[in-house]
Amino acid sequence: MRNDTVYSVTQVNQHIKALLDSDGALSGVLVRGELSNYKMYPSGHHYFSMKDEGGAIRCVMFRREASALRFRPENGMKVVAFGRVTVFPRDGQYQLYVNELTPDGVGDLHVAFEQLKAKLFAQGLFDQGHKKPIPRFPLRIALVTSPAGAAVRDMLRILSARWPMAEVAVVPVRVQGAEAPEEIAAALGWVNRNRLADLIITGRGGGSMEDLWAFNEEIVARAIYASRIPVISAVGHEPDVTIADFVADLRAATPSNAAELAVPDRNDVYGRLSQLSVRMGQAASRRLNEARGKLERLSGSRALQDPMNVIQDRRVLLDYQRARLADRLERTLGRERQQFARLAAALDAMSPLKVLARGYAIPMDSTGAVVRSVKSVSPGDRLELRVSDGSINVTVNAPERSTDRNGRKKIDL
Repeated sequence: MRNDTVYSVTQVNQHIKALLDSDGALSGVLVRGELSNYKMYPSGHHYFSMKDEGGAIRCVMFRREASALRFRPENGMKVVAFGRVTVFPRDGQYQLYVNELTPDGVGDLHVAFEQLKAKLFAQGLFDQGHKKPIPRFPLRIALVTSPAGAAVRDMLRILSARWPMAEVAVVPVRVQGAEAPEEIAAALGWVNRNRLADLIITGRGGGSMEDLWAFNEEIVARAIYASRIPVISAVGHEPDVTIADFVADLRAATPSNAAELAVPDRNDVYGRLSQLSVRMGQAASRRLNEARGKLERLSGSRALQDPMNVIQDRRVLLDYQRARLADRLERTLGRERQQFARLAAALDAMSPLKVLARGYAIPMDSTGAVVRSVKSVSPGDRLELRVSDGSINVTVNAPERSTDRNGRKKIDL
């Protein structure tokens, strides 16, 4: 039957909204689907769609509800959303107003853990190269933990029993609840700024994943990474693994184990010192015996018993060596003299003075150069004839060259 009443668009949307709001099945509904077009706006509101193989539905999660998320929603993630279905009158679109959002098949804490782990690993917070060595004999230890509970008592007891020389300070923080991460991070920074310790142990006793979650928060991980003082993480029991364990310089299975790793056992140190003392005594005794034996050998030597006899022996040896050196030197000089005489005789035989003594002369021109050919002189040239007992100055006057009786050309002077 036709209704002739005319409604405005707003009235229609309001009517549909009222129908949906009055449907109890839609006021608290669980919806499973895949996230799509996920966007986080500066206002803090989250807008996205959930879809499956048959359809899609628009969703919104307001800032208050979104701030409670422990994981980071991503497109393609399978989730289960709890909320109410209604219409936004302004655009007539119905959508799911989400109050809670959890990963489908696994807990939200597990997803948040894996997401933060992957993020910090990619940023290098787990690198072994950043790990600081644990001091072997710490003088001051800071326990950043809850002052109540069995964990802190166990650590204090073990530290006192194993290494009472260390000064231990408990820095009280909450280790569970919403305020715990900021308190732990602030305490780590405070200990570093004031250089209150050589070593920090932070952690707590065992519990559920929710109980240990403070040590899976990014603010705590970054505070451990930024610490200039070495940090031992001691969270929960052996199977429990937190983000703090990956970032810390050393991971302990339990708080008690952290105390054991932090300091040596004084009984072991005393035992080691006793062994070293015995070894040092043995070494000193051995050196003393060796020195005593050497002294006895030296005291029985002839040099110490009669030093003058040794000096006389050295004098005789010195004279013998002097005689051998003089004899060898004389023989060497004799060989050198003979060699010198041979060379002098050979040089004298080749001396031009010997040739001049036999009646020969050496003609030289005005520059002092030896005249070797008749072609190098002309009539009127002044020459110097070098003879055995001096020199004779002559003038070339032969207009022509002639030959001697042996057929050699001659010059008239």
